[in-house]
Parts: sequence; C-alpha cells; structure tokens
Amino acid sequence: MIAGDARATIWLDGRWLPWAEAVTHVMTHTLHYGLGVFEGVRAYDGRRGVHLFRLREHTRRLFESARILDIDMPFDAVTLERVQTEAVARNGLRDAYVRPLVFLGPEKRGIDPTGAATHVAVAAWAWSGPFVPHALDRGVTLRTSAFARHHPSIHLCRAKSVATYTNSILAVREARAEGRDDALLLDTDGCVAEASGANVFLVRDGVLIEPDGTSALDGVTRRTIRTLAVELGLAIERRRVTRDETWIADEVFLCGTAAEVTPVVEIDRRRIGHGTPGPVTRAVQERYFTAVRGAIHPEWLTRAEIAELHRPEEEVSP
Repeated sequence: MIAGDARATIWLDGRWLPWAEAVTHVMTHTLHYGLGVFEGVRAYDGRRGVHLFRLREHTRRLFESARILDIDMPFDAVTLERVQTEAVARNGLRDAYVRPLVFLGPEKRGIDPTGAATHVAVAAWAWSGPFVPHALDRGVTLRTSAFARHHPSIHLCRAKSVATYTNSILAVREARAEGRDDALLLDTDGCVAEASGANVFLVRDGVLIEPDGTSALDGVTRRTIRTLAVELGLAIERRRVTRDETWIADEVFLCGTAAEVTPVVEIDRRRIGHGTPGPVTRAVQERYFTAVRGAIHPEWLTRAEIAELHRPEEEVSP
C-alpha cells in the first residue's frame, strides 16, 4: 500500500486506526514548539522474507533521543519493536519505510511542556526509491551550505529530534535552488558534519575517512558501514575533515537509512575523483545491499510476517 491508501492503518497510542483517522489536535505542543523525536526504519523484501533492518538499534536510539530531551515514553521498547514489524505486516508491505514518532499533546500552552501527554505513532508505507532517482547508480551533487550544523551546546545533537530538521530543510532547499541534489553541512568550526539527512564518508588512497565531530547524528547506517568496511579489509580513520579536503578526495559517499550508500560525484562544482562512483564506494554499496537483503548478518534482521489486515479499531496494549 502507499501512504494515504484507504486500507492503510497507522498505530496511534495503542490503537490501529485507518490512515485518515490517525490525527491530532492543532494545539499539539510539538507542532508549535518542535519538541519531539522520531526514527526512520527500512523494511526489505530479502532472501529471509520481509524484515526490518537494524530495528533494535533504531528503537534504542528512539528511546535515547527521548531521554536526552526529557520525554517520558508511555510504551516500552519491546512493544514498539513489535508494533513497527506489525505496521509492515498489517499494511501488506514488502520494501517499506517505517516512521515511529513521539510527540507531546495539546494539554499545555507556552514553551514549558510539563504536564503535556506523550503520544506515540507508527506509520509504514511503500518505499518509493532514493531521494534522487539516479542517486545509487550515477551519484549525486552537493553544495556546501551557508547554514552550519548545530553546536552541541545549542542543540542536543545525539537526539534525532523534530527540531533538528529545520536546519536540514533550509540547507537542502538552498542546494536545490542552485541545481544541486543535496547539501553538505559544516559544523561551527568549519569542519564537515554531515549532509542534510545522511552521514558522510571520504576515501583517500584506499583509506575510508569518517569525519569526526559532535554536530552529526550518530547514524545507525554509519555504524553499519564501519562494520562492513572492516569485513572488506578497509582501513578506517576517524578525524576532523575540512571542506576543501572533500574536494580532493578520491571518493565521497553518503550513508543513511533512506540514502543507503549514495555516491557523491561533485561538491561545490568540483568533480570528485573521476566524476563517477569509485571502486571503494561500489564495494561498500554492494556489501551493504547484501546485508540489508539478508544474505549476511542475520542478527541485524527482524522478520515482519505478512498477514491479512486486522480490524482497525483493534487495540494493542503496552
């Protein structure tokens, strides 16, 4: 099913509801002030059936994000893991995207949300492909943004929070207005942080370089890439990277739940390497898709049984 399909269901606060009925009040605190957390999880139709990739790690980060922002979670991790797998199954999905969202209700006005109820929703929809149609095959172009990524004393960067993405939206709009596919964001010291919604890796002389810093999200996919790179026999350096070093890298790629492993072929009108996806990027990309499709690392997979839809009003207790 696709988003908005009349048969699709969304889980909201313990109940399965038809897509159109999963709504909230316009005075919802998170809508006004941006205090909320979320995750993005991929489901793949692989050799072991339909499964969610690294669900436990994503769910753990969801709870860590809530703790960082001092949001009380009304459901436990086991319940939310089960709901995410069931969201795929109930909606008859195979390759899919799953979105758990934690937000605060309309009970309080003003900045301080103390006393507002915490709500949790889980939606799932059919995966429509990369954010740029040719991204995985031909690569993408980046523009270094005029907007810096957050300083950790200004914004709590380890939390995958709703408010973080205002910064991302401004940066990617700026890049696309100039004909580029995505934005590269620097931290407040002028070193590479990440793309608008993905982490960044460089390759120089066969060595994989991971930009070090405190402004980028601790990506689940980034951790996956580290493991797969070691299995490929690649040396990895984690250090500060300046903007101009990206221009002279042999290869650059993005990684993330939605980005997967996306080659970068141009930054700031400068060709990266030969202007085509490089051999290390291709090796990492191939290894990653081998993992997400279930050929290796079965411990990273959580099966989603494809089943007939249940009654929308059926409740799932915490």
